[in-house]
Amino acid sequence: MAPSAKRRLPELRLTVQYPSGQATAPTRPQVRRWVRAACDAPAAVTVRFVGADEARNLNRDYRGKDYATNVLSFPYESGDRVCGDLVLCSPVVAVEARDQEKAPEAHYAHLIVHGMLHLQGYDHEADSDDAERMEALERHILKTLGYPDPYG
Repeated sequence: MAPSAKRRLPELRLTVQYPSGQATAPTRPQVRRWVRAACDAPAAVTVRFVGADEARNLNRDYRGKDYATNVLSFPYESGDRVCGDLVLCSPVVAVEARDQEKAPEAHYAHLIVHGMLHLQGYDHEADSDDAERMEALERHILKTLGYPDPYG
């Protein structure tokens, strides 16, 4: 590749949704950067930031767990394209970042990378080897983005 030639990035159709009054969620450019870092394939992704009630309802309805969780991934089958929704619960992310003494930006980056890997078929709950592979990939991606090891 010629030094002045830029690598063509795969198509990314990204929608970012914020609830009204959401002041602590990352910006669209941040979300786009994190999604791109975790996905090298064409993709159509919606990232939605929600409150605790909506996160709890979704977690209960789709996973049978009656509590608000930090991130939920909803993959859709679409051939060679990565398609799906990520739902992040801003209040849970804020509490976790504080409790784990992490910068909120770094925690959001980690959760979006984590969710994007789920949209691509990675699963840390089924098998410990898969969990180790997924964590190693998360660490690598976050390091390239300039964030500290989320598991350190």
